[in-house]
Amino acid sequence: MYMVIRKYTKVRSVADAARRAKSGVGEILRQSPGFKSYSVLDAGDGAGIAVMIFDDRESANAANAKILAFVQASLPDLDLGVPEITTGEVLVHIEPNGSSGIK
Repeated sequence: MYMVIRKYTKVRSVADAARRAKSGVGEILRQSPGFKSYSVLDAGDGAGIAVMIFDDRESANAANAKILAFVQASLPDLDLGVPEITTGEVLVHIEPNGSSGIK
């Protein structure tokens, strides 16, 4: 699995940005091969963090390009700025049913 974490630090309203991105980003992700999950959290003080999990790096990169284009075209009034992006292979993943993956 491959994870992409995008951190925006100067968001006027993380809740509004998440609500507005939900349908657009959600649709892009649902149509993206290898997509596993997407979560957004309000980290306080104008910081919003989006976490996406994919099967592999190639799937993540393909979806990421589409998402960045959507954000720039559809949410310019939110002035999100350039996010800090962290990516990498998931080394440990634990699910509530007891299954886990360890590399």
